[in-house]
Amino acid sequence: MPLTMAMPGEKNYIKKIMGKAETRKHLERLGFVVGSEVTVISEIDGNVIVNIKDSRIAVSRETAGKIWV
Repeated sequence: MPLTMAMPGEKNYIKKIMGKAETRKHLERLGFVVGSEVTVISEIDGNVIVNIKDSRIAVSRETAGKIWV
């Protein structure tokens, strides 16, 4: 399922990152790599704030839809 559908507070693991190579590389630099644990902290209109590798990162709805957990 896409990250946009994950419930706040629930631990998930990244299974796949879709999109252009440029987008995937950018997400990889932020710590979004296959196998990483990611937890949604909050969600507003599809935009999410996540906790990944002890950092909080805001991700747009469009980008979160490309991250499958």
